[in-house]
Amino acid sequence: MNTAKLTKLALLTTVALTIFVLESAIPAIPIPGIKLGLANIITLYVIHEMGLREAGAVLLVRIVLATVIAGQAVSFLYSICGGVACLIVMWLLNRFLQGHAIFVTSIFGAIAHNLGQIFAAFVVLHMAGILVYIPYLMISGVITGAFTGLVTYFMLQKFSKAFKPADSK
Repeated sequence: MNTAKLTKLALLTTVALTIFVLESAIPAIPIPGIKLGLANIITLYVIHEMGLREAGAVLLVRIVLATVIAGQAVSFLYSICGGVACLIVMWLLNRFLQGHAIFVTSIFGAIAHNLGQIFAAFVVLHMAGILVYIPYLMISGVITGAFTGLVTYFMLQKFSKAFKPADSK
């Protein structure tokens, strides 16, 4: 990996972590597990522009650092399960859709993230009652996924040129 690419990934990881921290300051919605997932904008951007390995690295570093900052070790399990599920689904859909319909990719990624977190909660808590949240999390996944997909679309339109090497312009 060259220095320019590593610098871009470090910058994008910093942006994703900053977004996570800022989003953590937003008051929680009464239904547990529902949040905007704005840091996934960066994950989707990196999938689209660089690939799975790079997006996975950004995601993993963001989750580890966010866990350290938040100080809650159990949140690591929920975040990693949701994040990896989201990453895989978004990467597969991005490949299948050839980078088009980014908002669809984001919606399915958000839904996968929610299902990954429900799976983690089910494993940790051993409570079937947690499954009652699935319909609410699916609805929120569609709404938040559409929003983050839209933001990612505009980000791709505006910022892709900024991250292209000078010789490819």
